[in-house]
Amino acid sequence: MPRNQFQRMVFAFITVVITVHAYVFYSLYVINGDMFMQITGETEVIAAINKMGGVPILGAPVPIWAVVLIEFVLAYLLENILGAPLSFKLACKNFNPRETHPVLFETSIICATVGIMCPAMSFIAAFLYYNYQGGFSIWTLLAQWLKLMCYNFPFAFFTQLFFIQPIVRTVFKAIFAKDIKARNTVQKAIEKVAVTV
Repeated sequence: MPRNQFQRMVFAFITVVITVHAYVFYSLYVINGDMFMQITGETEVIAAINKMGGVPILGAPVPIWAVVLIEFVLAYLLENILGAPLSFKLACKNFNPRETHPVLFETSIICATVGIMCPAMSFIAAFLYYNYQGGFSIWTLLAQWLKLMCYNFPFAFFTQLFFIQPIVRTVFKAIFAKDIKARNTVQKAIEKVAVTV
């Protein structure tokens, strides 16, 4: 869908805004919510996080808004530097974009992006949320990384494929409606000339 660097950055921005909020909610409430409530004795996750002084990142409590901001910056950089370029190349290795139906090609890009971003962001999360008070062990970090990938991959795959990317594509089409219409007009004119020749 995006045709130039600016559009790719906007597309990544929209994707990361939605994805980071979904993952912070998933991580805090679904994965760690019970643990936070047990530690603090609270009956609600948000109350438990507030009682702890925030979410522990690099061993220090950080408010939830800062967690969202930190993860947004890291995910946006990673998506633009690694995720988007590599996922497109992986999709092109398996499918010819000119001959493949757009839905199938876009689905292959989404799957490749999940395959790249999930392990990368899970590793970053394992490093950020590591329990540094108990000392540091590379084996514990790797075990946490593996655990997070097992939690995150199914969530990433299904939310990106069936929820997040359809929303992102709808928003993107609304923002760049004029450009898409002009591109389609040019494409139809080219096809019409090709048929008459």
